[in-house]
Amino acid sequence: MKQLSYERRIQLLALAAGLPGSLIALILLWTGNFSSGAFWTLAFLIVSLWLGFAFSLRSRVVFSLQTLSNLLAALREEDFSLRARGARSDDAMGEVIIEVNALSETLRQQRLGALEASALLRTVMEEIDLAIFTFDNHAKLRLVNRAGERLLGRPMGRLLGFTAEELGLGACLDGDPARTMELNFPGGSGRWGLRRGSFREGGLPHHLVVLSDLSRTLRDEERKAWQRLIRVLGHELNNSLAPIQSVAQGLESGLVSAAKSSELRGESTAALLDDLRQGLGIIRSRTEALARFMAAYSHLARLPQPKLLPVNVPDWISRTVKLETRVKVSIVEGPKVVISADADQLEQLLINLVRNAADATQETGGTVRVGWSRQGSQLDVWVLDDGLGLPNTANLFVPFFTTKPGGSGIGLVLSRQIAEAHGGVLSLANRTDARGCEARLRLPI
Repeated sequence: MKQLSYERRIQLLALAAGLPGSLIALILLWTGNFSSGAFWTLAFLIVSLWLGFAFSLRSRVVFSLQTLSNLLAALREEDFSLRARGARSDDAMGEVIIEVNALSETLRQQRLGALEASALLRTVMEEIDLAIFTFDNHAKLRLVNRAGERLLGRPMGRLLGFTAEELGLGACLDGDPARTMELNFPGGSGRWGLRRGSFREGGLPHHLVVLSDLSRTLRDEERKAWQRLIRVLGHELNNSLAPIQSVAQGLESGLVSAAKSSELRGESTAALLDDLRQGLGIIRSRTEALARFMAAYSHLARLPQPKLLPVNVPDWISRTVKLETRVKVSIVEGPKVVISADADQLEQLLINLVRNAADATQETGGTVRVGWSRQGSQLDVWVLDDGLGLPNTANLFVPFFTTKPGGSGIGLVLSRQIAEAHGGVLSLANRTDARGCEARLRLPI
């Protein structure tokens, strides 16, 4: 019996259950006073009923078990939509089917909740402004979000499978799991906050690396501090400069009128009046210059948010370069690209960079070159000059700092503020291939 299939055993047991009764009925018919025709008719009827009930019992049991098998197979394949119908709570098989249906519904709800949570997690990872990387136990990249793609300058398809060392992230998998690091990437450089954790997937250890850009946060806080200082200084100085300028102008006008009158005569008096007039003129001119100085810094503190519109890159660069006429500025053309940006602010940014390059080349008689290129989803705009280079690059983006006589020290700060408002990066460094400086602006396309 153990070598037979379950269906065959059920069939044999059903036949065995009806065999004694059928034999007794046939014996009673044989010994009774029945005609030959009646005997065979009743015998056929008895055997037919016996076999019919036996096969019906087998079919009923096998059908119920096959239904359960199909439901369980659907659960194994994660198809929670199948249900068995006609189940009743007043019999054993019906209770089993009801419980399987309830299990399928519970698994369906849990799967739906897991899918919704996974979709929410993917959305958060894509929208969060933190670079997130996942590495397996062989230090190969398995997952990266959109911020990580921008940081490494490549889409996900060209990043997955590379090791941390190949991506420049090898140092992130060693050392303390929470620390600050100086890192350079195609999409940005500076100080980064590192957070590293571990988890298991498929029974194997994985590493989770999260990088946050601290440089921009520090610069934002620094810029806010400067803005507060500028607003206070502007308010206080304007309150003082206005009456000083007014009094100086009044005294100057009064002395000029007195010098022309008959009350004051003599060379000594005329010389005195001339000295006073010159002194008051100097006071007035310096107060006007100081007012212009404060107005320029106030403009830095009140830079508006960019109004994003389509900007044709070749037109923007060629239109801006024509404004510089002191030195020869050549254009190295790149691909035709259209970005979403504030054209007025970008023109101001590029004017500042080209003007600085022209100032540097006037001392050496060199030239200025402006060009652009596309790196994946990034646009690089660069300005090269043949000047003397930068003697000090540490304080270039500090407000008020300038290396030019008469400079205000806000041009580069304002330019970087515009770049970061567009989600870009502005860098300035000495050239490595020749004498001079290179300004590079990177913007998202």
